[in-house]
Amino acid sequence: MQIEVVNPGDSLWAIAKRYGVSVDDIVRINEIDEPTRLAVGQALVIPTSDTVHRVAPGESLWTISRRYGVSMEDIARANNLTNPSQLYVGQRLQIPRQGAKRTIETNGYLQPSDAEKDRAIVNETAEYLTYFSIFQYIVETDGSLTPPKDEAALSAIANTNAVPMMVITNFEAGTFSSEKARAIFDNPEAKQALIDNVITTLRAKGFYALNIDFEHLFPEDKQKYNAFLREITARVHEEGKLVSTALAPKASATQAGRWYEAHDYKAHGEIVDFVIIMTYEWGWSGGPPMAVAPIPQVRRVLDFAVSVIPPNKILMGAPLYGYNWTLPYVKGGKFAPTLSPKAAVNLARDVGAYIRYDSASQAPFFNYYDNEGKEHVVWFEDARSMQAKFDLIKEYGLRGISYWVLGQSFPQNWALLEANFNIKKLK
Repeated sequence: MQIEVVNPGDSLWAIAKRYGVSVDDIVRINEIDEPTRLAVGQALVIPTSDTVHRVAPGESLWTISRRYGVSMEDIARANNLTNPSQLYVGQRLQIPRQGAKRTIETNGYLQPSDAEKDRAIVNETAEYLTYFSIFQYIVETDGSLTPPKDEAALSAIANTNAVPMMVITNFEAGTFSSEKARAIFDNPEAKQALIDNVITTLRAKGFYALNIDFEHLFPEDKQKYNAFLREITARVHEEGKLVSTALAPKASATQAGRWYEAHDYKAHGEIVDFVIIMTYEWGWSGGPPMAVAPIPQVRRVLDFAVSVIPPNKILMGAPLYGYNWTLPYVKGGKFAPTLSPKAAVNLARDVGAYIRYDSASQAPFFNYYDNEGKEHVVWFEDARSMQAKFDLIKEYGLRGISYWVLGQSFPQNWALLEANFNIKKLK
């Protein structure tokens, strides 16, 4: 599997001939709607049998060897490189056969909405996922749960070799509620009722695991949250089921802010079976335009995380979407709409935009003007940005990856995921 970036004047026929594959195979794996119209700068996944790497800007023999799990010496030998430090952009390197692929766990958050759509999402992605996290069972202050309409999704999951994970949240009025979580922590009867209701739901609906996504907690409630986690985890373990938590992306134990302070990385790593770190939303719909999950920021979070949590307990979060900002950005102005990676590429194609790739954040973006003359910038994910994230999983030896949120069209991601890893199945 290779990644090829469309240059001016390129056609699918020319690219297919370059790699010795069929046009139909490229169209299928990338789900290209209009094969005769490509966006300049568009990243394509090429289904090659031999591993040939095309050197990209900023790459070195060391980064390439890390990506494929092959030593620099073996790559240099296979390509008769007399000076391995002198690579040039566009150079093609034959990569020797690598060892066995790592096996990882994968998770995808699913927001049930329409029964037919939910079944389609499950059927399209089940082979690539260990868990489907059903988002969300909303915790109420008396310990009751407000469930989603997840019958269709759970029924579809039951017919696959993926397993469902129940997600509980402290959601209230469109956001996460500090007060709602505290009401549970401070009321023993409500807390016991909540744990009992979670156990009942896990049993009744056949959930394999529980994901606790309590966010925006009062900083002074950190120890209360840890105590709650110990209590509910013990009960869920008695049922023979796993427990995970969703963690805000912290770069240090002392990072300030209500999103971060009550999330005690070290304690979570000790209490639960694994954590899902939400390494995305640096670029968000209400904020300044930038990559959603820039690699330097993700790396800083992982550097801290693995210092206090075993890497085999960490699922790294990854976005399946991008944002389309109208410029100039004005704080407090209109939020940027979300779009899928496939929709972003199609938009670039239709408006004639040149997709560029930011080598620092390792993410694609493009600018264009709409029919009213307003400038836009779109940051999204593509095959290159996802490969950079897969490389981090290998480098840090992580348990795997967690996607927010299923239902966004991104065919290259799944092809690359399968090419990089074996997916662990629990049934």
